[in-house]
Amino acid sequence: MTCVSEQRLAQQLPAVPFYCPVPPARHRSGDALNDRTVQWMRGQRLDHDERQLKRLALCDFGGLAASTMPYGQLEPLALMAKLHAVLFSLDDGVCDESAATADLLSRETSRIMRALEAPEARSADDSPHTAALRGIRRDLEPYASAGQLRRVVEAMRVYTSGLAWEASWRRDARLPSLDDYVTLWMRAIGMAPSTAMIEIVGGFSVSDEDLQDPRVRALTEITWTLVSWDNDLYSRNKELERADDDLNLIDVVRQEQGCDAQHALVRVVAMRDRVMVLFERLSTQVVAEADDGLRRYVRGLAQFVRGHLDWASRCPRYTTSSGPRTPTGGWWKQQPADNSAEPLPVPTIAWWWDQLAPAR
Repeated sequence: MTCVSEQRLAQQLPAVPFYCPVPPARHRSGDALNDRTVQWMRGQRLDHDERQLKRLALCDFGGLAASTMPYGQLEPLALMAKLHAVLFSLDDGVCDESAATADLLSRETSRIMRALEAPEARSADDSPHTAALRGIRRDLEPYASAGQLRRVVEAMRVYTSGLAWEASWRRDARLPSLDDYVTLWMRAIGMAPSTAMIEIVGGFSVSDEDLQDPRVRALTEITWTLVSWDNDLYSRNKELERADDDLNLIDVVRQEQGCDAQHALVRVVAMRDRVMVLFERLSTQVVAEADDGLRRYVRGLAQFVRGHLDWASRCPRYTTSSGPRTPTGGWWKQQPADNSAEPLPVPTIAWWWDQLAPAR
């Protein structure tokens, strides 16, 4: 056991600061939201392991909702906090476990999707996660249009398909290619349902036509990707310490480019910052000609990137017993490591840069 611990410790990396020029904000009801969510979560019995329930209770789901959606109406925002709690519990308890859970994950996600498609069609086989998501879906109805509810359901389909793909790689001794990893992690991180909730929580609407604009689709995927890569940067040490888990962008880059972990970290930070710069440039262009609903949606995407980092910077979930908690010099940096406007050499996302208008 000591040998394994020493090996994990040797693989840990220093914390890095983040470039995110979006100003911070937080809903004033964050603490009350968290109290409500923890009480609700315990009532739902999302996990039978008391230790895991205590760990989930420390995740500050109310703070996550308050930081990522500070503009939110209180009741829809409370549903967002509950959704975070269910997705975290589902990921920890069903996806990240042993190979024996493969069939369980398939059954669980299929039942979840049926509950979301037809929440009135109750089943005796509802698990705690399915029952909780069925309730959230029904509780959203007073605040969401039919189109918005449809988008949430489709977003959950994106998420659950990502979970299955992620679980297959966790049962594999190999690591995926960089191209595959970027695709699977933007889906499995749970950001699709989160961004689908932006307009519901904010109390505004965006047309299907605007959401299907390639520039807006790119901004949405960029948001999913930034959150997933940021998570990899700050959570890798925790994952190594808890589960010897190397399904992480740093380790995928290390494998693909044949470098050590420290050099992979430098390259991942540069990749991440180039995508953040792209988000800045493309969102500025879209907002300049958008109507009010689309402007609020794009700003909601930006706030999610910033709020997620604000939450992670103080969340006990990511505290490890070894390694620095805060980067030397602070959590934030003023300049990106890479501000190039050239696409990253990752085919699945290179099309994002095609959406930028030519520089004048």
